Amino acid sequence: MSSLLSFFWKYNLPRWSILIIDLIICAFSLTLAFFLRFNFKSIPPEDLKNLPYDYLILLSIRAITFLISKTYKGVVRYTGSRDSVRILVVVILGSVLMVVANVITYFTITYFIIPTAIIIIDALVTLFIMICSRLAVKAIYFESRNPEKSKINVLIYGAGEGGIITKRTLDRDAAIKYKVVGFIDDDEKKKGRSLEGAFVYPFSEIEKLVKENGVESVIISIQSLSPAKKNEIADWCLNNNVRLLNVPPATKWINGELSFNQLRGVNIEDLLEREPIKLDNDIINAELNNKVILITGAAGSIGSELSRQCIKYNPKKIILLDQSESPLHDVELEFGDKFKKDQFEVVIGDTRNVDRMRNVFRTFKPAIVFHAAAYKHVPMMENNPSESILNNILGTKITSDLSVEFGVNKFVFVSTDKAVNPTNVMGASKRIAEIYIQSLGKKSATKFITTRFGNVLGSNGSVIPRFKKQIEAGGPVTITHPEITRYFMTIPEACQLVLEAGSMGKGGEIFVFDMGKSVKIVDLARKMIKLSGLEEGRDIKITFTGLRPGEKLYEELLADAENTMPTHHSQILIGKVREYKYEDVSKVIEELIQLFDTQDNTKIVQCMKELVPEFKSNNSVFERLDN
Repeated sequence: MSSLLSFFWKYNLPRWSILIIDLIICAFSLTLAFFLRFNFKSIPPEDLKNLPYDYLILLSIRAITFLISKTYKGVVRYTGSRDSVRILVVVILGSVLMVVANVITYFTITYFIIPTAIIIIDALVTLFIMICSRLAVKAIYFESRNPEKSKINVLIYGAGEGGIITKRTLDRDAAIKYKVVGFIDDDEKKKGRSLEGAFVYPFSEIEKLVKENGVESVIISIQSLSPAKKNEIADWCLNNNVRLLNVPPATKWINGELSFNQLRGVNIEDLLEREPIKLDNDIINAELNNKVILITGAAGSIGSELSRQCIKYNPKKIILLDQSESPLHDVELEFGDKFKKDQFEVVIGDTRNVDRMRNVFRTFKPAIVFHAAAYKHVPMMENNPSESILNNILGTKITSDLSVEFGVNKFVFVSTDKAVNPTNVMGASKRIAEIYIQSLGKKSATKFITTRFGNVLGSNGSVIPRFKKQIEAGGPVTITHPEITRYFMTIPEACQLVLEAGSMGKGGEIFVFDMGKSVKIVDLARKMIKLSGLEEGRDIKITFTGLRPGEKLYEELLADAENTMPTHHSQILIGKVREYKYEDVSKVIEELIQLFDTQDNTKIVQCMKELVPEFKSNNSVFERLDN
């Protein structure tokens, strides 16, 4: 039987044969309409006499409307809602034409050839048979290609419009082996209702549904689902070996329609998200609108996202500066596809080159500078201290000095939580850069603002991309220490807070972002392994490699001696830190930069420790300098 069906489905019926079948359905419908009208008794002689003319008129009108509307050209096995609507419109239109023909015959021969009741019954019967026959063929085709017993049972979380669209997407494609056995929704009003043939259940019944139906996947269809609820669902699914899928935002659907291939597994980034940030767009717009903005490190994770965020506020021009050619080229292509050429300028330049940077400031005259260019990898800077002072300190010094020279209104410095009680060269270099711009701001009209935050999800060098690669390669997943924790924030969230802090800053502040709760890295790795459908120990191993040079077990957002003051934004605090006089620090920082020429790492780090007394090395060769 299956081989016969396979042969049958292998070929499409010729279009003319579909047209003939539709006309046969119309002839049968008219016959049935007469029998229904007269209760399956004898048809009156006067109506029986006109029956041949009735068939001639009806089939002629139906044939003409079918030919014009091309209803017969659709592939029956893929009949959808649009095809059904087209049939509905065409059949009703044909029936209206028959009523018109009836009126014409009445005024010419004073007699209705086809009784009006017959026309109405015929239309209903024709619609029913034509649509149901197509849907029946579609159902048979789907069942033959994808038998019910071979389907994977799934639940859809969310019984709203997104959930209904998701179910229709799974139902319409014969190649998809998923069967929706129900919806999960916490709305009490929807409980027990049937949508698209599937019932709605509360989340409290998910365990029962999974066990009774052998559910293998749960699909989240709600876009506005809170991070807490998403984590609750994810934790339950991961603990019960149920795969979790996500419906992408409608803006990413192809041609406005959702396809099965767009459903994706839930990422760890989705589960680490927090409640959406509420920005004061009026203040940010007043700050950025119609201004020339310079963004250094524009090809990096933070710099590129800052550029995307800034351009939404219609600046006069954004200057995208970076020394890394290929990543900057990628950003240029992205912006070229989305924005007008006069809205941005791409500049290859090194913040450590004073002549190149002076030309940038002289040419574009920026009003606002976002300084995101920096070396940030802790172990690499621990092994190359001279490069950290050249890039993180000298680069910041040159950019900030030129900002003062060319009358920049605001200079927003992107710092790090590793600058707090630094245990490594990288963190110390960023703290020294903070000290310099704070002291410089006291003697200049330019407002210098510092923003501090922790790790950002998916950034270059973040543990998450590394874990993903290790999992894809079959492991092992390497973690430095079983107790190590980190704070995490999404790249867009961090950049939004940078813009907000930069707009509210009056100069001299160090803004500290609320990073939420710290995350244990080993727990993060275990969750990522489960999200990949694998099992720790059986499929993927986790190995501990030991802390890297300069690495902390726990990151701090504020030094012990510091305190904070609230702002109007609940996620942004102002850190109160020790202040320095420009005259006291500028000479020492200049001497530190001059030490680059010696290439003596010990002297360089010793000088950094003198400038930042709280800098105590950890797991590093420079620990001996603290003794």
